[in-house]
Order: sequence, then C-alpha cells, then structure tokens
Amino acid sequence: MATSKKNKNTPPAEPVNQDLPVNLNRKRQIRLAFGLFFLLTGIFISFYIISYFFTWKADQDKFFTDKSISYFLFHDHSVIANWGGRMGAALSHMFVYMGAGVASMAIGLWLGSLGLNILYGKSILPLLRYLRWLSITLLLIGPILAYSLPNAAFPFGGAWGNEAIAYLNGFFGSGGTGLILLAISLFFLFSVFALDLRPFINSLGTSLKKTLAAAFVPREKPATEPETPAEEPLVQEEIKKENKETEPENEVNDKSGWNMTLNEKERLLAEEQLLVAEHLPAYENETESEEYPEDSEEEEIGELELNIHTTEPKAIPKEDLELSFEVIQQNEKPAILHGSHISIADKEPYAPELDLPDYKFPTIDLLEDRTQEIISYDKEELEKNKNQIIQTLKSFGIEIQRISATVGPTVTLYEIIPAEGVRISKIRNLEDDIALNLAALGIRIIAPIPGRGTIGIEVPNANKQMVSMRALITSEKFVNNKMSLPIALGKKIDNENYVVDLATMPHLLMAGATGQGKSVGINAILVSLLYKKHPSQLKFVMIDPKKVELSIYKVIEKHFLAKLPNEEEAIITDTKKVIYTLNALCIEMDNRYELLKEAGARNIKEYNEKFISRRLNPERGHKYLPFIVLVIDEFADLIMTAGKEVEMPIARLAQLARAVGIHLIIATQRPSVNVITGTIKANFPARIAFKVSAKVDSRTILDAGGAEQLIGRGDMLVSHGSELLRLQCAFVDTPEVERIVDFIGSQRGYASAFELPEYEGDEEENSKVADLSNRDKLFEDCAKVVVQTQNGATSNLQRRFNLGYNRAGRIMDQLEAAGIVGPAVGSKPRDVYFKTDAELEQFLSTLF
Repeated sequence: MATSKKNKNTPPAEPVNQDLPVNLNRKRQIRLAFGLFFLLTGIFISFYIISYFFTWKADQDKFFTDKSISYFLFHDHSVIANWGGRMGAALSHMFVYMGAGVASMAIGLWLGSLGLNILYGKSILPLLRYLRWLSITLLLIGPILAYSLPNAAFPFGGAWGNEAIAYLNGFFGSGGTGLILLAISLFFLFSVFALDLRPFINSLGTSLKKTLAAAFVPREKPATEPETPAEEPLVQEEIKKENKETEPENEVNDKSGWNMTLNEKERLLAEEQLLVAEHLPAYENETESEEYPEDSEEEEIGELELNIHTTEPKAIPKEDLELSFEVIQQNEKPAILHGSHISIADKEPYAPELDLPDYKFPTIDLLEDRTQEIISYDKEELEKNKNQIIQTLKSFGIEIQRISATVGPTVTLYEIIPAEGVRISKIRNLEDDIALNLAALGIRIIAPIPGRGTIGIEVPNANKQMVSMRALITSEKFVNNKMSLPIALGKKIDNENYVVDLATMPHLLMAGATGQGKSVGINAILVSLLYKKHPSQLKFVMIDPKKVELSIYKVIEKHFLAKLPNEEEAIITDTKKVIYTLNALCIEMDNRYELLKEAGARNIKEYNEKFISRRLNPERGHKYLPFIVLVIDEFADLIMTAGKEVEMPIARLAQLARAVGIHLIIATQRPSVNVITGTIKANFPARIAFKVSAKVDSRTILDAGGAEQLIGRGDMLVSHGSELLRLQCAFVDTPEVERIVDFIGSQRGYASAFELPEYEGDEEENSKVADLSNRDKLFEDCAKVVVQTQNGATSNLQRRFNLGYNRAGRIMDQLEAAGIVGPAVGSKPRDVYFKTDAELEQFLSTLF
C-alpha cells in the first residue's frame, strides 16, 4: 500500500512541461506572488521602523493634528524625514507609537519569514515557533519597556505598553506591577528556552559550603600566635594548590639570580618609583587632555612624559635635566553623522510660519574632506625647542621649575613656571632673544596666562596643518549647539574647536593685511550660518566695494539676501547705494523697535516667540522678524569715499541694533585710527586680527600687541569678552563655497530678495512736493486704511504696508493735499476728514 502511494505521487517519465496542468502553473505563480509580497512587506516594515528610531522627532508632530492619516498620505506636502517617505512614516507611527513600541519589529520579521516559506513552498523557518515568540514579544516587551522607562521621550513600549502599565499600576500598584512583570518574564524564559537551574544551584551550594567551612573551622592555637600553613582550613589548602600550579608564571628572575614572586617584584618597583618621585617632582598640567593607549605604534599623544635627560645636550647643566616635560594635545571627535549626504541642521527648530517648507539645508559632502583626527608632531622638534627655551632663559639668569607643551595645528604652546623670585617682565622682554635662538617667526609670549598661573611661549610648528571647515561643521560642539547665530571660526592651540554665537558678540570687527586670511575668515562665518539657519530665519546685507569678494553669494539672492526696493543687484558695490542701504537698515531698526514696543518684548527672541505662539496679530503689522547680518568687506574704502555719511549710520546700528536682531561684520585691510574710530571701536567688543604689518595696527584693532607676530595664512587673534585667544582659521576654498551656494540657489526661493525700507537722500526729501498728478501706487490703499482705522499717523502706514519713513511721509503729504487728512499737529495723529468707505470711494472717483 505504501508502494502504491509512492507510485501515485511520483511524477511521470515524460517531460513535465508537456503534461503539467495549466492550473498548477497558475498556482505556482500565485504562490510566488504572495511570497514576494509578504517578504517585501516584512522587509519594508522593518526598514520603516528602523528609520523611525532615528527620525521620529522630525515626523511625530505631523500626526498630532486634526487631520486624518489619509490626509497626511495624499494631501499633506510637508517634508518627511523617514527613509520610507510618507508611507513609512505613517506605518512606523502606527506600529511603534500606536502599537507595541520597539517590539513591533517582530511583526516585520515574522512577515518576512512567512514570505520565505511561501516562496520556497516548504517550511524554511519554523513559523509556529516564530509566531509564539512574536506573541511573547508583543505582549511582554512593550509593558516591560514602558515600566522600565516611564519618562523616556521615545515610545519604547508604544500605546499597548503604556496602557497595560497604567492598568496594572492602578490595580496592583507600581511595586506589584514590577513583581508581576518579573514573574511573567521568568516563566516565559524557563518555559520557552527550557533553562536549567541545577548548574546554578550547584555552584551556589558549593560556594556556600566553602564559605561556611572557612568560617567555622576551630583554631587550636591562640590568636596571638601566627597561623602555620599546616593548620589552615580546607579552603586555604585549595587556594594553595591553585597558587602552586600558577607559581612558575608568577616568578620573576632578577639580574642577581634571585627568584621573586610577582607581588614582591611589584612591591620593589613601587618603592623604587617612590624614591624617584621624591627627587624628581612630577608636573601635573591643569589642562586635562584625552588619554590614548600606551605603547601605540602611531604618533598619538595623550598626556605624555618624556625623559629629557636621554637627549639633553652637554651644554645644559645637569640640574635642568630634571625638569619634567609633558606634551598635551586635545582632539575633538566629530558628531555621529550617518553618511555624507545629510544636513547638520536636522535638530534645528522650525517656526510654523516658514514659507519654504521644502528647503533643504546644505549637505556635508559639499565640503572637502580634509579631516585629520590626530595632529602629528615632531618629537625631536619639541625636545629641541624645549632645550633652547631652557638654555636661553638660563643664559639670562632665569630659572624655571616646570615646562610643558600643548601641540596645536600650527602653533605649539610651551608653558613654564618660573622659579621663585623671577620677575615676569624679565621673561616678557626676552621675546626677540627666544625667537633668535629658535630661528622661528611668530613667537609670542603670554605673561602670565590668565587663570593658569603659568607663562606661555607660542612657537610656530615647522610642519603646519590645515584646519578643515568640514571638521568644524561636523563637530559635536557645532551640530548640537543652541546658539542663535553659531559661527565656527577655527581651532585653538589645544586643538579645541572654537564655536561662538554672533548674537552675543554682538558685532564683529575684522582686520588684517592683504593675503593673511581675512576673506577666508568671512567665508567661514557665512558658511557656518548657511549650514545652520533657514532662509526665513536669516538675511544678509552684503557690501563689497572691491566688487569681487562677495559676488559669489549673489546666487542665493532669493533665499538669504536683502536689498533696497527696485534694485537690480543684491550685492551693493556703489558708494551712494551703500549710504542708502545703511540708512535703510536704520529705518528697519526703528520699525522693529516700534513692533517690539507694541508687542511688549525686550528683544527679537521674545518677539518671535510671541508671534509664533499667535499672541501677535499680523493685521496690525506684526510679522516674523529674521536676523539680519550686515557684512562689509572693505570698510576703509567706504570711509575714504563717504566718511561721516557711512560712519554715522554704522555707529547707530552698532549702538542699538543688537536687540532687534541686526548684527554687523566689518572687515578692513588697514586698521588705522582714521578708519576704525573711537566711536566704532566702542561698539564692537568682538575683534579678530589676522597678521598686520606693525604693532600700532595691532593695538588699533585689539588694544594690545601680538597681531604683528602672527605667521599669516589664517593665524589670528580673537578678542571676545576678556579673552585674547590665538586660533587657526578654518579653511574653506572658493569651489566649496560655490557648491554650497549653488545647492541653495537651485532650490525654490522667495519671489524676490528681502526688501529693506525705502530711503531717499536729504536733498530729494527737501525738494519733494505733494503732487497729486503723480500719486503713489499705494495712495488709494493707504487712504482706505486711514479711513477704516481713523488713524492719520505716518507710523501706521509704515507698519501696515512695510514702508520706509520717507515713502510713508510722502503718501501722507499727498493725502493731506487731497483733503483726506488734516495737517500734522506735533506728535499727535492727523485728523481724518472722512468717516466711511463709501464717502471715500465717492471722493476718490472725482480725483483726476
């Protein structure tokens, strides 16, 4: 009977394709289709959920609206961060947030397994067992995660976990819920995985027996007599046996032939190190640095002590050889960025009124990868410089106690502690002598270093290394900062990234000779802001008398630039237009102060927060205020051609514009007193000095010397607050800037550049006459607003139509000439002669 059954199921000898029924082929195709469907569905669900772990913050708020999921899938056009698009965001939200949390991954895995089984037509994976695990995972892991992480922002347990824990807490209490979850978990672990507790219990019993035996073995000798090995308990005998087996490994043969155990050898070494420490005091630097593995084959530096007596020249006395010398280096690690085609502004908060929802921030791959995580150094160079410093100071009768070196990308800082009784001014006066002995340019002495209690000697490295802009942009300090206008300038001597908020400066004055890195510094600042800010949050006013330095940014005119009305070029190069632009910025500043006054806000941050929370009415002229950054590339040329006409509005902006979000960056090649006057310096507390030609220029820009000792090519001094830091400016090349602005310019922008208020010169303002035959195009609209509000104030027109004071005043004069409003009466609003719109319409129809 078994044979007949086997023959019945055996395929015929003829070719299958000749006698195979048509419906069997169709069933096979259907099976393959279903198998592929379930396999791909499982893969896609798993992929969507994995993406949700990284993108849930960006997408979650889109589901907490009164709109349905179908509206989100087919009608919403907001930007989605999930790797699977809208479908991925919706499914992962339903599975994770509204479902079982992290445990929802099991659904995708089970569906993929089901698809594999259907594809192969047999049980490749045990689905029944997987289904059991799936049920356990969904029913158990969700509540456990929700109970373990009650305050986590991420929905680890999902809606199922939260609801289950809420019910159990209300029924059994928090403690009882924990015990119940533990009991259920142990039950499933032992029942599903068939865990055996006997080895664990046996091991526990053996340990307990040994402990009890050691505790209760009777002692025959008094406590005052030492115990002999023969009287030790059983446990001690076992330990001795183990020690006897490992004894050959612990024995160390010294040079005299004596055998010593490892413990004895360690004791002798410790005593020897203690004697050495008493005669050679170690120097612990106050600056902590990252530690790297010892005995590394690469030139990685942590806190490294060098025994300098092995390489000391004979010319130096023996007592100087006992100085401890350590090399300190800090290396900041970049933030964790998954791929180069991403933006570093993923965590940037967006205001709800953004007009460009599809705008994409520049990606990291637009910048060249010049990253060098570990700054290499020449050990021989450090030893040589250290010896020369000691010898030079010794020749002038200056004794020092300790010396250390901090290696930077272009400069090494040698910190010394002089002996007692040595005057600091004596060391400060040896700057040229030390530079002569070291045969190096750019040596600067800091005596003393603020807050350190040491004297610093900055010596340029023989092999200088470039600071990559990409390394700063991807650093943790820049990516995760909460600054209003973050700018990444470069690296300090200790290799720490220097990121500062332009809004706290609040204005920046830059100076430096030609070719020393001033233009690169401006590009570094602008690129930093482009990587962090949305076009609705920031606008640039660029003034370039040289006409070539900032012209590269004209591509982003409709995204980030601001200009005067009816102007063709957004990059201002003509001196007369510069004067108009600066005065227009002053008008913009005054208008913003009026808005802040009406809103009851003290600064732009408070005002924008009120506007975002819909506490300000746009119909009354309120709007979201972006930051405005004024960039002037060559200020000396403007002073030479315009003088006071440029200096006065600059001084007004520097004094008042900070609170309303207008910040200034002014650069010049010639920092002389007739260019950087006292009025300007008083309102620019933050200064940057690249290499200058004379000490008087350094004192003009920094109020201190030192800029004349810089080595150029991005080496700079930054004065911010009470600090004077030496930095190596981040390098960003022109092709990199072109790629960034082209990336931004290729996207959809605003209809036009951000328009500043209109400004007319004094001569035109004095000669203007209210001519009704040449009425302003907003004449009728302004007349209707005046009648509707019964407010004849010029400031009312400014706020309603975003007009400059001059244009609004000209329209008000035309309204007065037409007989719609009365004459000005001091600071009071003008009288309005029409009460209704109908009266005004009838009157306007009679005007020619």
